[in-house]
Amino acid sequence: AEEEGLGAEDFSAYRTSEEFPYEAKGSALHVDMEREAVFLPIGGQPVPFHISTIKNVMMPDPDKATYLRLNFYTPGQALGKDAPAQMAAVVAKHKQSEDIAFIREFTFRSMSSTGLTQAFRLIQELRKRAKAKALKEDMEAELVVQAKLVRLKDARVPRLADIEMRPALGAGRKSKGTLDAHTNGLRFTGGKTGEHVDVMYANVKHAFFQPCHSDHIVLVHFNLHNPIMIGKKKVSDVQFITEVVEASEDVGSRGSVYDPDEIESEQRERKMRKALNRKFQEYTAKVEEVAKRFNFTNVEFDIPYRDLAFQGTPNREMVTLQPTVHCLVNLTETPPFVVTMREVEHVHFERCQVGSKNFDMVLIFKNYDLPPKMVSAVDMAQMDDMQEWLTQQDITYTLGTISLNWKGMMDMVRGFVADGIFWEDEDEDGNPRPPGWQFLSVDDDDDDDEEGGEEDSGEEEYQAQSEESSEEEEEDEEEDESFDEEDEESDYDEEEEDEAEGQDWEELEREAKVADKQRDQFEAEEDAKARPAKKSKTSAEVRVFFVDMPQSRKRACFDGNIGGPGATGRIST
Repeated sequence: AEEEGLGAEDFSAYRTSEEFPYEAKGSALHVDMEREAVFLPIGGQPVPFHISTIKNVMMPDPDKATYLRLNFYTPGQALGKDAPAQMAAVVAKHKQSEDIAFIREFTFRSMSSTGLTQAFRLIQELRKRAKAKALKEDMEAELVVQAKLVRLKDARVPRLADIEMRPALGAGRKSKGTLDAHTNGLRFTGGKTGEHVDVMYANVKHAFFQPCHSDHIVLVHFNLHNPIMIGKKKVSDVQFITEVVEASEDVGSRGSVYDPDEIESEQRERKMRKALNRKFQEYTAKVEEVAKRFNFTNVEFDIPYRDLAFQGTPNREMVTLQPTVHCLVNLTETPPFVVTMREVEHVHFERCQVGSKNFDMVLIFKNYDLPPKMVSAVDMAQMDDMQEWLTQQDITYTLGTISLNWKGMMDMVRGFVADGIFWEDEDEDGNPRPPGWQFLSVDDDDDDDEEGGEEDSGEEEYQAQSEESSEEEEEDEEEDESFDEEDEESDYDEEEEDEAEGQDWEELEREAKVADKQRDQFEAEEDAKARPAKKSKTSAEVRVFFVDMPQSRKRACFDGNIGGPGATGRIST
């Protein structure tokens, strides 16, 4: 079979059949964990298959018997992301070959479930180990070989005890131990396990010391040129910390301000902060001294500027970012954020609009193959301080109103650089164009131009309309003057007629009486509303005002019972 040839040629689990284990027989499945091979009984003979050739293994639902099915990688089907790189290359190599036969699957049946169930578990475990081993080999293949640590023997070794290393050596547990400074590097040694991690001075890119002021930890941090392996992870940032107070300490309980215990606790915590800051500061000074003594001048600890700190979101959560002499960092949260500013060529601010509360900052590196880093949700009040800091760092910046697709943007920039026109101020036709990164603010300039054009056109329209309106106003004024003259004449005539005709005294007196009666009626109604009503079950007072009504009609309005049966009513006129 094709797998047998690969096992002998490419994977080389066994060179000859004499190396087969004794337990491998032609009547049962056997898993060799050491050689990473699975023996399948075929024709009464044990045939080895390397674990990399097996795509998956499953146990279908049993009936009276138990089944075990093994599927293999073959051409004509999707290999998937989990396919080993070596097996994928072999399948691609022999895809068009007609001389090689591929086995797609094997199915085994047994009346006893014990043997097949055990083989299923062993194959699954072997596949898991093989994947982990391949992943580790891939990561270690990219690692740069570090020099061996040379211990410092002729002097007292600078030591920092009872500290915690991040990331930890093992998953799910903290790594506490000591950090010693030696001739060409530092060594962290775990307290219980005895495992160690070496950080070479030559591999240190940046070293930071962050004292604890309002934070709950004090730390030293090393940003590395080349990543190293810590446990099963490949990391480029290593830090060693000590907690001043527990991060999960309960601060919900509120005590009295004048409580002696509270005051004593605060004083004790303040003293602890000062002691730890002094301890770490003395240690960093000793490390710099040892490194310089052995010609490692690159180890110099930098302290972040707390006065220039601002809030931003470089990963998934809002953190405090602090500039240093050479970097922009966040060291207290996981994962740490470290950007070397001398590697940054340009900074672009996105979503800079009137009325916006925050904006995004995009850091573009001088190496255009690296994707830009974004810090989102920065407070708009920090804009002026950040621009001043970038000017001090000799880094250019632009402002934009929209968010850009930076993957496509960097592809376009790489194409411009390859053609040699990225920094040119003219295109191929000789037309002016913004050089370099200034094209990022072209959209805003265009918007301003369009707004300016609209304003100019609006002014022209306004001037034309004002001229037309002035002409119309002049015509209207002339018409109004002639119309006013006619009105004056007509008003004069009407006034003379009114004075001539005039009303009689009797009519004026009658109108005055009617007006007085209406006023009196309104005032009486208002008084009735303001006066509280009297509660009575048997009688009710009804006050009715009649105006210009005969006495006979007044009595006719109340020919019935007032207030119900047995009630009496009084009419006031």
